[in-house]
Amino acid sequence: MLAWYVSYGSNMHAARLGWYIGGGCPPGGKRTYPGCRDRRPPSRSTPVSLPGGIYFAGESGAWTGGMAFYDPHLPGEAAARAYLVSLEQFTDIAAQEMYRPPGDTVVDLIPATGAAIDAAVANGRAMLGPGRYETLICPGSHDGVPMLTFTAPDGASAARCRPPAPIYLGMIARGLCESHGWPAERIASYLAARPGVAGTWPPEAVAALVDKALVDG
Repeated sequence: MLAWYVSYGSNMHAARLGWYIGGGCPPGGKRTYPGCRDRRPPSRSTPVSLPGGIYFAGESGAWTGGMAFYDPHLPGEAAARAYLVSLEQFTDIAAQEMYRPPGDTVVDLIPATGAAIDAAVANGRAMLGPGRYETLICPGSHDGVPMLTFTAPDGASAARCRPPAPIYLGMIARGLCESHGWPAERIASYLAARPGVAGTWPPEAVAALVDKALVDG
């Protein structure tokens, strides 16, 4: 079975997703990833837009600062990137997002994920657990294959928003440039308006960070 893993945060940057697939600790990160059991790169990727928006909340164990979450009930559209992966790879990416080791998920998480995918495709949403990134959302399909993403169980209205770390926001900026081809000005405007960034990061600071992130690659 194939699925589109849809990222709206730092995994829009292909090199960042590569640490989830191949394992290791990304530069500047605080967490080492075990990687997927199947370490082949996604067979395809494509830019997508999701109804709703993203916001930043919680505390990232990898970067510090707020983490990106998707809320389909926010106004507007969320820029995202879809990667075509196998069910096993999708399950292992999910396990690492949920801080579960992929090697321990063969028996239980793959069937649970398969059942959750079926439920999400039928109903738009399903639960893999109560924690962050354990709510599975299916915003539609692309080329006949379901698009799937993870987020928090509650939306932005129930969250205590928190600004993201600069390194994390910079990865999202690079992912937006990579996948959507947006110029720096559009990326900065998009990120500066997200809950958790708006009101805490001055727009000129976001613009400077985006410029630096795109130059550094």
